[in-house]
Amino acid sequence: MMKKITLLGSTGSIGQSALDVIAGHPDKFRVAALVAGRNVRLLARQIVEFRPDVAAVHSRKEADALKRLLGPKNRVPVLYDETGILEAAAHDGADMVVSAISGAAGLKPTLAAIDAGKDIALANKETLVAAGSVVMKKAGRKKISLLPVDSEHSAIFQCLAGQKKENLKRIILTASGGPFLKSSRKELKAVTPAQALRHPRWKMGRKITIDSASLMNKGLEVIEARWLFNLDVDRIDVLIHPQSTVHSLIELIDGSLLAQLGIADMRIPIAYALSYPDRLENPLPGLNLAAAGELLFAEPDMKKFPCLRLAYEAGRLGGTAPAALNAANEEAVGAFLENKICFTDLPKVIEKVLDRQAVKQNPSLEDILQVDGQSRAQARSVLRTLKKG
Repeated sequence: MMKKITLLGSTGSIGQSALDVIAGHPDKFRVAALVAGRNVRLLARQIVEFRPDVAAVHSRKEADALKRLLGPKNRVPVLYDETGILEAAAHDGADMVVSAISGAAGLKPTLAAIDAGKDIALANKETLVAAGSVVMKKAGRKKISLLPVDSEHSAIFQCLAGQKKENLKRIILTASGGPFLKSSRKELKAVTPAQALRHPRWKMGRKITIDSASLMNKGLEVIEARWLFNLDVDRIDVLIHPQSTVHSLIELIDGSLLAQLGIADMRIPIAYALSYPDRLENPLPGLNLAAAGELLFAEPDMKKFPCLRLAYEAGRLGGTAPAALNAANEEAVGAFLENKICFTDLPKVIEKVLDRQAVKQNPSLEDILQVDGQSRAQARSVLRTLKKG
C-alpha cells in the first residue's frame, strides 16, 4: 500500500535524504506535504519533482517568493507562518510525518501531527528533550507510532526488537567525538565556527554540527532516549567511537551486548523508519568489515566537553530543566555561529541559565513554552556579559 509522507524540514539534510529514499521507492511512498523555512529555491525544485498536495514556509515573504519561482501554472497551495506550518503538519492526506525541523521550532508542528493522528518519524530530538512527557502522553493517547530517525536511536530500537524490557540493563549511545576529540582544552578556546562545522563523519545542518562538536548533541540524545525507551538517564551511557561504525548498543542483564553496525549514511535509518516493520533495499554500499579496520571506544571527557555533563544534570532534574537546557544551548550556538562568543563559552551560558531555574515537575505544554522563552531571554542576558577573546 502506498504510504503518504509529510516532511517537516524538507530542505534540511534529513529532509533531503528522506526525499532521496522516497524517490527511490515511488511504488511505496508519495509526498503529501512539504514544510520548509527560508530555502525557497530548493523547496521550489522539490515541489516540481514531488508534487505535494500542499507546501508551507516560514513567512509570507517566503511564500510570495516561492509562488514567483513556481510560476502561474502552479497548483500547489502555499501556506505560511506558524498557522500554515501547523496546518500542513496536520494535513489530512498524510499517513506519516517526518519531523526534521531543527531545534525547538519543531515542537508545535510535531504535536499538531500527533493530534491529527499521524505516525511520526522523529529526527527532531529537541521535541522530546523539551517536552518529552507531553509528547509521549499525546502519542499514547492517539495510539500512533513514534519511530526514531537518529542513527543512534534507530540502532537501539533495532537492538531492542524482540527483547523483554526486564532483560535490558543499559543503553550505550556511541559518539564520533566530533572534530575536536584530540584537541586540548586550551586549543578549544580558539576554535572557529568554520572549524566546528567540519564534522569528520556526518554531513548535517549547522546547529546539530556545532552540538556534535561540543558533545551537546549526545547529551540531547541521552534525554531523547530516556523518553523513547522509558529508561532512567543513569541507565543510558555514552561511548566515544570515532569510526561511527557501531551506531549504538544495548547491554542485557546476562552481560550480552547487542550492536547495530552500518555505514555512516542517514538514508538507512530514515528508510527503516519510513518502511517499519519492513525493510527496503537501497543502492548504498554495505559495510565492509574486513576493510573497516580498528573499532575504537573510549569514555567521554566531560571536563573537556562539559555540555554532556550539563545535559545529564538536566536529564536527572527532569521537569522543565531539559527545556531550559535546550533553549540556552540554541541561543549560545547561534551566538557562536555569529562569531560573538568562544566555543568554550557554550557551556558557560548553559550552566548559568540552568542555575537560575526553579524546575517544575510534570509540566504542561504552556509551562514548557514559558520556560523556553524565559531561558532564551536569560541566555541572551548572559551572552551580553561575555566578550570574545
